[in-house]
Amino acid sequence: MPAGSIEEVAPYLKPADAEALARAYAFSEKAHEGQLRKDGKPYITHPLAVSEILADWHMDAQTLMAALLHDVVEDTGIAPEQIAEQFGQAVANLVEGVTKLDKIQFESKAHAQAENFRKMLLAMAQDVRVILIKLADRLHNMRTLDAMKPEQRSRIAQETVDIYAPIANRLGLNNVYRELEDIAFMYLHPTRHRVLEKAVQAARGNRDETLNKIARGIGDKLKAAGLRAEVYGREKHLYSIYRKMQEKNLTFSEVYDIYGFRVIVEQPADCYLALGALHSLYKPIPGKFKDYIAIPKANGYQSLHTTLFGPFGAPVEIQIRTQDMHRIAEAGVASHWLYKADDTALSEVQKRTHQWLQSLLDIQADSRDSVEFLEHIKVDLFPDEVYVFTPKGDIMAMPRGATVVDFAYNVHTDIGNRCIAARINGEFMPLSTPLRNGDRVEIVTSESARPNPSWIHFVVTGKARAHIRNALKKTHQYESEGLGLQLLNQALRGLAVEPAEITEAQWERLIKESGRSKNEILAEIGLGKMLGVVVALQLLARDTEEAAERRQAVPMLIHGAEGVAVRLGKCCRPIPGDPIIGQIKKDRGLIIHTHDCQQVRHYREDPDKWVNVEWAPDIDKTFEVGIKVIVANKRGVLATVAATIASEGSDIDNVEMGEQDGGAYTSLFFNVQVQNRVHLSRLMRSLRGLPDVVRIYRIKGREARTP
Repeated sequence: MPAGSIEEVAPYLKPADAEALARAYAFSEKAHEGQLRKDGKPYITHPLAVSEILADWHMDAQTLMAALLHDVVEDTGIAPEQIAEQFGQAVANLVEGVTKLDKIQFESKAHAQAENFRKMLLAMAQDVRVILIKLADRLHNMRTLDAMKPEQRSRIAQETVDIYAPIANRLGLNNVYRELEDIAFMYLHPTRHRVLEKAVQAARGNRDETLNKIARGIGDKLKAAGLRAEVYGREKHLYSIYRKMQEKNLTFSEVYDIYGFRVIVEQPADCYLALGALHSLYKPIPGKFKDYIAIPKANGYQSLHTTLFGPFGAPVEIQIRTQDMHRIAEAGVASHWLYKADDTALSEVQKRTHQWLQSLLDIQADSRDSVEFLEHIKVDLFPDEVYVFTPKGDIMAMPRGATVVDFAYNVHTDIGNRCIAARINGEFMPLSTPLRNGDRVEIVTSESARPNPSWIHFVVTGKARAHIRNALKKTHQYESEGLGLQLLNQALRGLAVEPAEITEAQWERLIKESGRSKNEILAEIGLGKMLGVVVALQLLARDTEEAAERRQAVPMLIHGAEGVAVRLGKCCRPIPGDPIIGQIKKDRGLIIHTHDCQQVRHYREDPDKWVNVEWAPDIDKTFEVGIKVIVANKRGVLATVAATIASEGSDIDNVEMGEQDGGAYTSLFFNVQVQNRVHLSRLMRSLRGLPDVVRIYRIKGREARTP
């Protein structure tokens, strides 16, 4: 990069920084020597164009150097250490953050893409300049996309719409966001883009006179109110027109007949004065006013939005903001470099951005892999938000559709993990309740509570989803270890060895031989991946026929469905008093069945696949059981049967009636809660005593009806 070019591209740099930038250009030019882009131009033209885009945002010298060098590690074989040695560790870190992972072999193309994004976003969490370089890189690539093959164009354009444009929007880079979307639209839907572009050009001439007339009216009204203001016509970009047509099923004329204006005033208080003046000029449309000054968007955007009934009945959308607000609206987080000032609004943008970037680290920590991480991030990139209040009156922005549980996790991970109920505007509401603008939300917690697996089905934020999955994984691990310990102790006692007799030396030998920790071994026993008796024999280092015959001598006590590691079989729905058997199932733990269950008949011949179990004598729980009651087809019989069930201290979970064929009898199917077989027998005896009951019996397996 010749010295004259540096002065043209980044005239704001100090001489020492300009000299370092020239060295970076020379280094990059030499590294890329002989390489050409798809359009036939020397490759150096690409990093140079990226640095020029960043210079337009007044980025610092380190960022511009990293932009010039961002492809040398990936494309030329130069090591990151060389960059650090020549240009400093900060520049090397920025280059490393942007560099893709093409040289690493992944399970699939989707996995590779997800890993690239994960690495980029996590680097961005450490230094936001990484994503600014990446966005400038993507912007130039999109501007030169025509040189790529058609299938590559579509893939890159879709990736841009899905990830990069939303990130630009999330960071407040409106100009970049709009340009990325419009170029992507051109390559994803070339015919629709061409038709819309022609329609806009054709309609533009007819609109000019109306736009000028409305703008003059707005300007005169504000002047008469004593306000100094600039009024600009605001035109929608093509992709936003297309998206609105798709989402709201509108025609082009219905979307394009909305006139948009931007009013720039001097002080925040002037925004509200201008709003009052304009509402007296044209009637406001009810429900179309939004105050993003009092409650800024998550990316720091501030403006008043209102929609008015303009002349000829055409809607007029107006945004009212100060010059500082306008800078942030157009440049977002980049305004920190564009406008060097101690302005509180600018520092607030940085603060909000930092909070979001830090949340990426939380999501990464709780995600199983890169694909899941990308899935969570995509949810958080869409800008449609609702604003709710904490009990202290603090404002919190949440994605539209977010629930109480999303809110709880947004406050703090521990609040989310321990929430049991919530008050919305003072009333108790279900945890799955979607939040609305202005809701006041209070979370009720309990120290003993833990996340419910069903929450996964209704939360919408990546942070909540990741934390729930992580908590469930830890719970699953803990419960599996507990079950594994019980199974191992049972196996040891079956070999005539008390668990307390096993020494640390025996465990250390097994840990060394297996390459697993003690907790991992116990968890694998609990999940059915290892047999308790095999581990017991490995600990004892002996396997005798006598031991094998005795290993099922001591039964394991069952207290009921004990979390995710011990489950009651849905095929037979055992209850205390039923003879039971435990089936070891890989990755599912211990499944309890009745002795006569058809599902385990063939397992009885293989003692390695079942566990000797018995009900504990002190069970204080209720269990679901199905019963079928055949009754006379009379009015009121269902109420009579239900009342009898309730009188025996049993709750009804579900009831269904058999198909009505007009006959003398009908079938009633109940799912009821009982304590044990004695309780069930007493209940069935009471039902048999009813005059309208013809027959009653317990149902299992496929005949059972569940809601």
